[in-house]
Amino acid sequence: MRMKTIAAFAAALLAGTSLAASAETITIATVNNSQMVVMQKLAPTWEKKTGNKINWVVLEENVLRQRVTTDIATHGGQFDVITIGSYETPIWGKQGWLTSVGDIKGYDYNDVFPSVRSALSEGGNLYALPFYAESSFTYYRKDLFDAAGLKMSDAPTYKDIDAAAAKLTDKSKQQYGICLRGKPGWGENMAYLDTVVNTFGGSWFDMKWNAQLDSKQWNDAVTFYIHLLKDYGPPGASSNGFNENQALFATGHCAMWIDATSGAGMIYDKSSSQVADKVAFTAAPVDVTPHGSHWFWAWALGIPKTSTKAEVAKDFIGWATSKDYIDLVGQTNGWTTLPPGTRLSTYENADYLKAAPFAPAVKQAIDTADLDHPTMNPVPYTGVQYVSIPEFQAMGTTVGQLVAAALTGQSTVESALKQAQASVTSTMQQAGYTQ
Repeated sequence: MRMKTIAAFAAALLAGTSLAASAETITIATVNNSQMVVMQKLAPTWEKKTGNKINWVVLEENVLRQRVTTDIATHGGQFDVITIGSYETPIWGKQGWLTSVGDIKGYDYNDVFPSVRSALSEGGNLYALPFYAESSFTYYRKDLFDAAGLKMSDAPTYKDIDAAAAKLTDKSKQQYGICLRGKPGWGENMAYLDTVVNTFGGSWFDMKWNAQLDSKQWNDAVTFYIHLLKDYGPPGASSNGFNENQALFATGHCAMWIDATSGAGMIYDKSSSQVADKVAFTAAPVDVTPHGSHWFWAWALGIPKTSTKAEVAKDFIGWATSKDYIDLVGQTNGWTTLPPGTRLSTYENADYLKAAPFAPAVKQAIDTADLDHPTMNPVPYTGVQYVSIPEFQAMGTTVGQLVAAALTGQSTVESALKQAQASVTSTMQQAGYTQ
C-alpha cells in the first residue's frame, strides 16, 4: 500500500514537473491604444488557464512600428507576438517573415468579416488575426452644435467642417473647433491627411508610378489641413496623434474630431469620457470626390517566423481575438469598449448594440471603405490611407515629417511638397518602379 502511495506521489510530481517544463514565457509587442491596454489587463485570465506567462513590450505607435519592423526585417527574434496592421501583414507574409495562422483548431474564422480576413491574407494564407478593425468618421459635440444653432450633416463636406470649426472655436475657454492628427508618421498625421488628399482628388502616384506630391490637389489638401489646425486647432497640434486627440476630445476640448472609429468605445464610456452623453458622430467629410474619404485599418496579432514558441503564441492570439475574449471585455470592462470591427457576432450582440449607438455606423464605414479604388483617378496601388508597397513606410514617414514642418511654420507648404516630391521620386527610381 505504501509503495502504491509513493508511486502515485512520484507520478504526480513528475506530472507537475512536466507542466512546469512545458510552461513558456512569450514576449508580446503592442501599441498603447486603449483596447490593447485592456488586453494587457485581461491577459492573466489566459496565463492562469494555460500556465504560460507574458512579457509585455507596450510602445507608442511610431516607436512600435520602428521596433517591430527592424526586428522582423533583421530576423532579430525579440518577439513571439507582434501587433501589426493591414498594411504590413500581406507584405511581410509574402516575404516569408510571418507564420500562417489559418489553422487554429476551434477558431471561428467564418465569424470574421471577409474584408478583414482578406486584408490580412496573402497568397491564400492568413498571416495575422484581427484584434480590432476600424474606418474613420467625424465625432462632434452635439451640445455645442445645438447651442450655436448648427446642424451637422449626415454627409458633411469639408466646407461644412470649416464653417462649423470657425464658429465653435473659443480659445479663451480652451475650446477648439477641431482636433486632427499632427504628429508625424505614416500611420499618424499621414493616415488622416491621405484621406484629405484622396477626397480633394489627389493621389500618391499616377498609373506609371510617377509621384504626384507637387500637384495642385496635394497643395490644396495640405494647405486646408494646416489652416484647420492653425486657426481652429489646439496648441502643439504637431505633437498630437490618435491617443492625444482622443484624450482632448474626451476631456471636452474639441468640438469636432475626425479620426478612427475605434475611438468611439472610449469616447462613449462614461468612466473615461467627460463628454459621453454629449457626443454624436457622422460620416467622414468629402470634398470633390467620396473616393478615399474614409480609411480602412485592422490592428492584428501576428507571429514572426523567428519565434521558437509559435504554438503558445498561436494559443494566445486565438484567445485574444476570439468571441469569448470579446464577451469577457464586455462583462468586465463595459460593452462600449469591445474590440470593434472584426466579428459578425459582435454586431449581433444585443448588449453591445444597446450600449454602443455608434456600432452600425462603424460597421457601415468599414464595409464601404474601398481599398481597391482609393482615389478619384485610377492608380496602380491599393490602400486608402497607405500605399500597399514595401517602400511606403519610409516614404510616408518622411512626407509626414515634411508636412509637420509646414504645420509648425518651419517651411512653406510649397517647399515641403517640393522636397516630398523629390524624395519620393528618388525612392521610386532606386526601387525600380520608374526610370
